[in-house]
Order: sequence, then structure tokens, then C-alpha cells
Amino acid sequence: MKTIHVDIAPDGGIKIEAVGFTGADCDQATRFLEDALGTVTGKARKPEYHQAQQTRPRQQLGRKN
Repeated sequence: MKTIHVDIAPDGGIKIEAVGFTGADCDQATRFLEDALGTVTGKARKPEYHQAQQTRPRQQLGRKN
């Protein structure tokens, strides 16, 4: 299950964690929060970031030219 955890510390610091994402999907999933909240002071990549993304073969139906 893919979820985004947002922790707000008493000092106002914010930590965003993407859970269940792999590869660049982590960045895409949290980008809207980073943009809305302002300056990013640090970013840590979890081991899941370096895992290959699972892809599904796509099938397209339609006319052949």
C-alpha cells in the first residue's frame, strides 16, 4: 500500500516520508507537498528508491495503420 506520512515536530520542522514507493515515484508522490511547504533543507533516499520499478506490460487496442 502506498502512503505518504507527514510528521510535524514541535519546533515546526516537517518530515515527509513516502512509504511503498520505489524509484523516482517517491519524488513524484511528495513533490506537491514540497512545493506547497517551501524550501527543502534535506532529503534522504531510502533503499527502496534504488530498487527497480515494477512495470506492467501495456497492451493497446486499436486499428493498425
